Amino acid sequence: MVLASALTLASVGWALDLPLRLRLDIYPAQFFAAMLALALPLGFVLYPLRRQTPRRGVPWYDWLFGLTGFAAAAYLAFEYQRLVDLILLRPKGAVIAGSAAIALSLECLRRATGRTLPIIALAFIAYALWGDVLPGRLAARTVDWQKLSAYLALDVNGVLGLPLAVATTVVVAFLLFGELLGASRGSRFLTDLAMLSMGRFRGGPAKMAVVGSAFFGSISGSAVANVVATGVVTIPMIKRSGYPAHKAGAIEAVASTGGQLMPPVMGASAFLMAEFLQIPYTEVVLAALLPALLYYVALFIQADLDAARMGIRRIPAADMPAPRRVMPGAYFLLPFVVLIVALFNFNQTPQFSALLAAALLIPLALALGYQGERPRWREFLAAIPSAGRAGLEIILVCVAAGIVIGVLGISGLGFGLTLTLVHIGEGSLAVLLVLTALVCIVLGMGLPTVGVYVLLAALVAPALVKVGITPIAAHLYVMYFGMMSMITPPVAIAAFAAAGLAGADPMRTGWTAVTFGWTAFVVPVLFVLSPQLLLIGGVWAVSLAVVTAVVGVWLIAIAITGYYARALPPPLRLGFALAGFLALIPAGAFPGALYTDIAGMLAGLGLIARETLRVRRSQRAMNGA
Repeated sequence: MVLASALTLASVGWALDLPLRLRLDIYPAQFFAAMLALALPLGFVLYPLRRQTPRRGVPWYDWLFGLTGFAAAAYLAFEYQRLVDLILLRPKGAVIAGSAAIALSLECLRRATGRTLPIIALAFIAYALWGDVLPGRLAARTVDWQKLSAYLALDVNGVLGLPLAVATTVVVAFLLFGELLGASRGSRFLTDLAMLSMGRFRGGPAKMAVVGSAFFGSISGSAVANVVATGVVTIPMIKRSGYPAHKAGAIEAVASTGGQLMPPVMGASAFLMAEFLQIPYTEVVLAALLPALLYYVALFIQADLDAARMGIRRIPAADMPAPRRVMPGAYFLLPFVVLIVALFNFNQTPQFSALLAAALLIPLALALGYQGERPRWREFLAAIPSAGRAGLEIILVCVAAGIVIGVLGISGLGFGLTLTLVHIGEGSLAVLLVLTALVCIVLGMGLPTVGVYVLLAALVAPALVKVGITPIAAHLYVMYFGMMSMITPPVAIAAFAAAGLAGADPMRTGWTAVTFGWTAFVVPVLFVLSPQLLLIGGVWAVSLAVVTAVVGVWLIAIAITGYYARALPPPLRLGFALAGFLALIPAGAFPGALYTDIAGMLAGLGLIARETLRVRRSQRAMNGA
């Protein structure tokens, strides 16, 4: 508890500029090393040697690992100002401390997340050491371990670089806000609000999962955590309403994964993206907003059509929360207003804005409570170590991400891979986009959100930018396809977590999730070809792109579901699919694409009108009989 609290409080102090106010001469990298010094012993205390086994005390070797990690990272923090000037001389202290910190961080990461990410980091280290024997563009520069370890441990392009900076400052601040929201019953209010707003419609539980997961996922750092937090409520309700178990799990998995694509937090990737692109965080949020909304609009439409096809009704009134008990909690929305105003109107840093929102939340919750319950001070105090524990995994992931980025720089792999992909892209942009999507899905399998994005932003996004794709579109493209690994078998961790809650077959749930979440595979292509969906362009162009995209998604959802007011025969499903495809083609994709948009929309609306009139005539005939 002491270590986790210290981790959170140190992050808060940095967000409040306490070192500057106390006139302490500290490099940012020194602070990041000090945070790593707190994280390593915390990890060895929390995580047992064998994953997912009960922790019945801390064995002597974990105390030894934790103290060694603390000493190594603390040495780098205290001696940083001296060592960084000697980095080219491979100072022995930096080599020893750096080697220990890197090895212990990867072991701690293995305990926290599994073997995948540490193996990737070790593969990159091996490439840096022995990649000079490879042929062609993938050959690495010659690097020895002394140079590599000192570089990774001290350089701002290594472990103490951008990913760890974001994790130890911005992410921890938002996690603290999320923990305080849970302690104040704000998370329960958001779930109740989703139920109240969606429960009275057909397929209400599925729609509730879509809306609730969007709310929760927008501030959650993990798709799996989102599945578990909201799925324990939504999945049983979806099953009770008549959906089969695998479908219930798939709906929750897809909705929860989309939360990592929804501003303002986007699984912490929004902050990293702003730093990678050297643009304001608010620009990332605005660019990501329309694609994320389009994603959830598509899920909502598909949930509605599925419910109609399966004859699933609204949630029974007995299971619905009473509006008079839910609406008094509307004050929980005020901290989000403060967060947005501080970010957009006053240009405050994300971490300071999150702390302002938290500072407003606490007195409001203490004074007003929710549904007759008021949080106690000890619950708010317990949120401090909880935020530290929640941030630990992301910090460890960012250490591995720093290793990957450092190796890309020192070995030349980043340049070589970008050159190879650019060569492919010069021949065909379509081939490059398909190849990139497959690479993103494969590299993202089994990795946490931040790890997925950082790996792909360093390896793949530069190639897309080189061939002329807008930088923000390139980074969002790789993030979308990286996140789709969460629901794409064979390693669909979000779908598998939802299958466990639903009591369904994991692989069947995963493939159903791919079908239900088809828009996530289409939306990135749309905003690459039409930057208007990222709010780049005039009002008319943006409005046209949004309208045609929504209509196209609606038409294809009808085709996939096979239902609109009645079960559709195959020829009509094909007609809806073709009309939707034409409407989805961005107006700026090629000369004359505007006419395909118009043709698709007119054909689709004609089909909808035809089906609507047919059903009305059928109903009138039945009433007449």
